[in-house]
Amino acid sequence: MLTEAGRITLTHADTIFATGEDLISTLRQRVNTRQQTLRVGSMATLSRNFQLGFLQPVLGRPDVDLVLRSGPLRDLLASLEDHQLDVVLTNVVPMRDSHVPWISHALAEQPVTLVGKQERVGKGASLQDLLAHQPLILPTIESSIRTGVDALLDRMGIKPRIAAEVDDMAMLRLLARENLGLAVVPPIVVKDEIDSGLLVEAVQFPRLTESFHAITLVRRFPNPLLQQLLGEVTKTQ
Repeated sequence: MLTEAGRITLTHADTIFATGEDLISTLRQRVNTRQQTLRVGSMATLSRNFQLGFLQPVLGRPDVDLVLRSGPLRDLLASLEDHQLDVVLTNVVPMRDSHVPWISHALAEQPVTLVGKQERVGKGASLQDLLAHQPLILPTIESSIRTGVDALLDRMGIKPRIAAEVDDMAMLRLLARENLGLAVVPPIVVKDEIDSGLLVEAVQFPRLTESFHAITLVRRFPNPLLQQLLGEVTKTQ
């Protein structure tokens, strides 16, 4: 068991090692001053349209190497802490304490709507009618959206017909396009389908939104590309 002096020494050692890893990571990125690297992790369930929107300012730049990784949030945060990633994009804010120095940057907030084929949506149907009579394509129970939807259904006394429970937004889009039911999604997930008229928004859920965040670490040598992207978000808020 460590003494108080031992704990203080260990804390200082951890700080020194973290700073060294940060410096080594930064130097590796800047060996070639003409080429910059941005390493982005995103939850496998996160909307691809949202990711593209956030990364738009650096897409296609010949002086930028963009590295994209997806996976579970826990694995991505571990890579962030090991300086293998510069940022993690997520719709779930991880727990934070004095030993986990995450910084959560709020990027966007989207309303949640019912989306589907025009023939399913009809004209003028209320949210309650659609929830009661149409099959639903829902996020899985781990989703913050699902928590809000389940609470609303309970208050309305509705036992829904669940056509599918999906943890991948890309699959949810496909199932809605195949007319399996009405999908519960933020509009950004199905932006292309709505713009083309393939799907339509039926009705918005009251007081139900999904938030998108960029998770970073406190770094002495922050990636300038990431600073640029976060700055662009600040300008639009």
